[in-house]
Amino acid sequence: MSATTLDVSEADLQTVEAMVKAAGTSFYHGMRVLPPDRRHAMYAIYAFCRIVDDIADEAGTLPEKRSALAAWRDRIAGLYEGRSDDPVTRVLAAAAPRFQLRAEDFIAVIDGMQMDAETEIVAPPLEVLDLYCDRVAAAVGRLSVRAFGDSSMAADRVAYALGRALQLTNILRDIHEDAQRGRLYLPAEYLAEAGVPADPAAALTSPGLPLVCQRIARRAHDYFRTAAREMRQCDRRAMKPARLMGATYDAILSALEKRGWHRLEERVSLPAWRKLWLVCRYGLF
Repeated sequence: MSATTLDVSEADLQTVEAMVKAAGTSFYHGMRVLPPDRRHAMYAIYAFCRIVDDIADEAGTLPEKRSALAAWRDRIAGLYEGRSDDPVTRVLAAAAPRFQLRAEDFIAVIDGMQMDAETEIVAPPLEVLDLYCDRVAAAVGRLSVRAFGDSSMAADRVAYALGRALQLTNILRDIHEDAQRGRLYLPAEYLAEAGVPADPAAALTSPGLPLVCQRIARRAHDYFRTAAREMRQCDRRAMKPARLMGATYDAILSALEKRGWHRLEERVSLPAWRKLWLVCRYGLF
């Protein structure tokens, strides 16, 4: 087995890669800038996140979801005790010691998914929203920067800021879709100050909603700037994927602002030429 592809079978590597490719996400192509061992570690991290996210989001009773997430907590513990039972856990078990992936970051991701599974999140306080962003996004970032090749404190600070920037951008992009699912991730304090009801359907038509969205957008931009500043303290080569993700989501945030906050049902995405330009600009240099 080549040292560049982790010490697991080619069949496991192919299975995990196929899971990511089948998700139809640009993440699959974005990670192609990484060396094979780091790329497959990232594919396994993504596959893990996708699996636990599906547990939280898909149909099932709350006891069933709790049981499934608890099983994944046990499987993560097993990675660090020499136990693995499927392609995802076998690849993660090989990647964890090589790239200093921390068990607490995997557990934080599961805790974030449990927040979504336990209740329909509606107008959380800022403190709760920040905890949610840390668990579902920044914790993924803390795993990712290590797989990218930088386990420094500065890299953790990149994960802290970039994870929040990405998640807040997702929240702004998905306001209409989330409301249809009975969810509203905008913070209670901002809603109250703008006179927006803490009700998903009613919030969509409130005159004060654009003010709330603008505040969240400014907060996201601040996090993007902080992440970019911290990246300058990191290994430049290792941060290539982080720069690419940051630039891509910053462009999405700008596109959302350009569309405005009165036509939330209009989905925003980047044209293919813009994605290619970003890959060339941030992924290759």
